[in-house]
This record gives sequence, C-alpha cells and structure tokens, in this order.
Amino acid sequence: MKKIVSLILALAMLMALAACGSSGGDPSSSPSASADAASSASPSATEVTITSLNGSGEKVELTVPYDPQRIAILDMASLDILDALGVGDRVVGTASTSLDYLQDYISDEIANLGTIKEADLEAVMACEPDVIFIGGRLSSSYDALSEIAPVIYLSTDTELGVVESVRQNATTIASIFGLEDEVDTLMAGFDSRVEALATFAADYNAIVGLVTSGSFNVLGNDGRCSIIGREIGFENVGVDANVDTSTHGNEASFEFIVEKDPDYIFVLDRDAAIQTEGAQLAQEIMENELVMDTRAYQDGNIVYLAHPAVWYTAEGGITALDLMLQDLESELPLNA
Repeated sequence: MKKIVSLILALAMLMALAACGSSGGDPSSSPSASADAASSASPSATEVTITSLNGSGEKVELTVPYDPQRIAILDMASLDILDALGVGDRVVGTASTSLDYLQDYISDEIANLGTIKEADLEAVMACEPDVIFIGGRLSSSYDALSEIAPVIYLSTDTELGVVESVRQNATTIASIFGLEDEVDTLMAGFDSRVEALATFAADYNAIVGLVTSGSFNVLGNDGRCSIIGREIGFENVGVDANVDTSTHGNEASFEFIVEKDPDYIFVLDRDAAIQTEGAQLAQEIMENELVMDTRAYQDGNIVYLAHPAVWYTAEGGITALDLMLQDLESELPLNA
C-alpha cells in the first residue's frame, strides 16, 4: 500500500513540475498566447475596394470579392488584361468578339453573354458571376447588371493617355487578384516605343480618320485613336480642338483633306472592325482622284491601321496596345 501511495505522490510532483516548466517557458507556446497571436494577425482578405466608374461615368469606390473565381466579361480591353495576367480561366461568360488573340474565350464551355453593346441579362445571371466587367458601350446597363454582381467599369482616359490608362486599369484589375507585381513586367517597353514614335512624329502633321459606310470621318485627340496625336505627337490638323469627335468623329469631305494636305493620313476601317457585310474596303474609298493629289498619297504616307478591330473594340488592353503600336511602327520609317 505504501508503495502505491509513494507512486501516486511521485506522479503528482512530476505533473506539478511540468506545469511550472510550461508557465515559465516561452509565452508564445501557450494555447492562450497562440490564440492572441492569431487574433492580432491580419485575416485573409475576402474583399477589396477599387476605383471604378458608375453608370454616369463618375469615379466611385467599389467593393468587390477578392480573387474572384467566376468572371463575366462584356468589355474586350478588360478581357485582354485578364488574359495577360493569366487569370482567364476564371471567365465563365463573355461577349462575342472577332479578335484573333481572344478566340479561346469563344467556346461551348464559356457562356455567350451578348455583345459589348447589348448584354444578354438572363445569360449573365445564369452564369452566376462574382464580378462583371463592362466598357462604355454598356454604361446604360450598369444598374441592371449591378443587380446581378458588382460591375467593374474601366475606360481609357484620353487626357491621361492610352499607355497610362492601360497601366492604371491593369493595376486596378491586378489588385483584385493580388497580382500587382505583374503589371510592370507586362507594361515593359511601351514607354520607350512611344518615345521612338514621338521622336519621328515631331516633324509631321496628320489627319486621323475613320472610314464607315463610304464616308470619311475625322477624329480628334479626344477619343478613339487619340494616341496618334496626343501621345505620339503628330500635329492633328483634321479638327478643331473644341469639337467633340470622341465617338465616330465628324464627317468630312475629301475636298477637306485636299485643303489640309497633311503629311500623313491615318485610316481606321470601322466596317472591317465590325465585319460589316458587303462593305467597301477603306483603301477603295480613300484612294480617289482627290486624295491621290495630296502629299500624303504621293509620298506613300496613307497608313491603314492593320488591326482595326483592336483599335475599335479593345483599346485599353495590354495586347491591344502592343498591336496598335505595331501598326504604326511597321508603317513609319523610324530608322530612316
């Protein structure tokens, strides 16, 4: 009996010593200290707040899910950026597009959500997105789409410039996935390419225009193709700076082109961009007897933008920016 009592006492002493040792050791190893450390650490993000636009085109702070898994796309510039960031596998629905480099997103596995001008709201709802991306053509549908999921509406700011707009929009989108560090790599080289084009353009003027339905519309520095005049620096002699040409430009006569007699004429073929059936090619419309009398024609300086769908539907994307600069670099004698 004495042996049993002694054994119990010995065990009790050992437990007491162990308890003392625990209380006198590293406090971070105690259960209560571990719980305190966990509660003071930053929890994993479930939401992120970004700057976006509302249906009126005004900047707003928008809270969206962090690292969304289901994305609906109704804007090709945003799809372009998502693709470049490597998160295109999250796209569950997209608007139709003819852009070659985005054709992987036109498939039976990805829902067709309509067009960049007209969304199929039922299809958008059916694909149960965490977030929805739109462009300016769908701003009037902002409120309706917001009933389904948070709507991220980004645009190109012509005063800021296309390159900087792409950089800012890419950073905004990247922040939703924690991929901000990728943006500098994706944007590398664009500034130097623009500088090389600007060095050449400093000595020349130009008319920038859009051909549609057999007509030539001049474009200013306030919208589509503004990179040519605003950032690259061709003196745009086609329009008054106070005239709004941001959508499809202002229709101009070919006599107007002769009167201005620019060094260069840059032509965006809208009908080719939107695949208008039976439309004349821009070259057939432009190279008439009047235009053929201009210096631009005689010097071989009419530049038909080789990727019209990119310029018309995806300006603001990373790959789009690369292709737009290629269209200019390939036609201008930069090394002459």
